[in-house]
Amino acid sequence: MSTTGENEMGLRKILDMTRFASFFMLLLHYYFYCYALFKSWGLRSDITDRILHNTANTGLFSSFYHSKLMALGLLVISLLGAKGKKSDELHPKRIVWLLASGVFLFFGSALIFQWVTDIQKLAVSYMIVTSAGYLGILSGGNLLSRLIHVKLSRDVFNEINETFPQEERLIKNDYSVNYQAQYRLKNKLRRSYINMINPFRGSIVCGTPGAGKSWFIILPLIRQMIEKGYAMFIYDFKYDDLSKPAYNWMLLNLQQYGHTPSFYAINFDNLSSSHRCNPLDPKICSILPMPQNQHGPYC
Repeated sequence: MSTTGENEMGLRKILDMTRFASFFMLLLHYYFYCYALFKSWGLRSDITDRILHNTANTGLFSSFYHSKLMALGLLVISLLGAKGKKSDELHPKRIVWLLASGVFLFFGSALIFQWVTDIQKLAVSYMIVTSAGYLGILSGGNLLSRLIHVKLSRDVFNEINETFPQEERLIKNDYSVNYQAQYRLKNKLRRSYINMINPFRGSIVCGTPGAGKSWFIILPLIRQMIEKGYAMFIYDFKYDDLSKPAYNWMLLNLQQYGHTPSFYAINFDNLSSSHRCNPLDPKICSILPMPQNQHGPYC
């Protein structure tokens, strides 16, 4: 049984093939009604002439507009399932203008046969104007299909299918870490919460340098854990970006601990800002205090 992704890929291939058939039908139309131009350019062969003759016997070129209508019909079918890129810049006026101008150029190009007498100029002008109309219909139809797809969506997503109703309750317990957030739903900016009910299960924060991992995720986590009276082991890669806020928050929440907590920093790059001990000498194996300036270790 095919999966959803395979079904969508198969449908996309069918639509692409239908669009290619539409384009090929338009080329046949050009080749049949502008045959003199292709012959003068040397763009003909016995094989193509035989194919064109057999195609003409089907009645496809019995009328000037039969082949054009066939090409347009195949194009419309290929546009029915077009979703395209999600965007909120789908303006109905632009779509109507593209479709109207495209249809006018596509069918109105036949008037060139009444205005131009030179065969080469006539054929080239006709193909250019008709192709411009074809591209206009293609562009406008693609935008219209996307607009209909967005407007007829009846799910919980918003008009650009990018946001959805999120948790707006603040769920707290003795272990939770909560982050305030906001999101947009139905053209309204709403407040929400990201509730980590059990952070001990393991959490990972991924992001490029400068993305805001420490500021938006790590620092609020450290603050909330200290406010709950937890002991912490902090690996401060960019000392003292995390150590300094942790120390100050500890001073502000001493009452949350059963006894006065201690703060130790181990820094192998700068021993003047590190607590030290000598494990080889049992007499002084207790951790020595960290050197402090007159303002204390942090301020």
